[in-house]
Amino acid sequence: MDISLILAFLALGAAVGFAAGLLGIGGGLLLTPFLTLLLTVKGVPPERVVHMAIATSLATILFTSAASVLAHQQRGAVSWHVVRVLAPGILIGSWIGPWVGKQLNPAALAIFFAAFVTISAAQMLLGKRPAASRDLPGPLGMFAAGGVIGILAGLVGAGGGFVSVPFMTWCNVKIHVAVATSAALGFPIALAGTLANVFYGMKAPGLPPGSLGFVYLPALLVISLASMSTAPLGARTAHRLPVNDLQKVFALTLFVLAATMLYKVCGWPSRT
Repeated sequence: MDISLILAFLALGAAVGFAAGLLGIGGGLLLTPFLTLLLTVKGVPPERVVHMAIATSLATILFTSAASVLAHQQRGAVSWHVVRVLAPGILIGSWIGPWVGKQLNPAALAIFFAAFVTISAAQMLLGKRPAASRDLPGPLGMFAAGGVIGILAGLVGAGGGFVSVPFMTWCNVKIHVAVATSAALGFPIALAGTLANVFYGMKAPGLPPGSLGFVYLPALLVISLASMSTAPLGARTAHRLPVNDLQKVFALTLFVLAATMLYKVCGWPSRT
């Protein structure tokens, strides 16, 4: 692999790892556009490049999430009860998401998700607080919420933090706990998505050497090493920021993710 490509993967991994630790997002929506560009430079065929970028992005979340969770757990911020009750729905939703995406109009989906994320960001930025009596739903409600988070994450190849953090803060979960718990939830999403992309890509033609299904292993290795190094720094920074400042940073990031979703689905070639 060319040294310039290695350096680009390292820089990308470092930036995504810091963002993952800071905001509890897997980084997929940030990572996928740049991976698509770099894999195109690498010579991946146009009909495979977006799919490989999404698959490789999901695989990196396995490592970024683990490093981020360890840093947050040292501060006791991860709500493992929430992880346990959301994870089953998330696993199922993560498998269903890519299938749903094939049945629906990509542009309509992008507009819907961008609108949802933008509304959530606006509420955070304006400091709009949920009703004091609002709490997390019961087991069935949490299973359903996990399913929705998993489906949305599977549709756009992300770790789900762009949905799970607004959902938890809407239910009066403190922002620092929501960020830490979202980092933990990224792991089952990434696991289901990665296994599916490896399985469905095993016999796909036109994949470059070093591929495991649709996952490009050299990029996975370099990005993961860099992201695991910077994710703890992002987590430490998150716990040093006041609640209002962290919410504003997350809200501004949501606006960027909304724009990225629109560009990703409406501006790129369709996945094949």
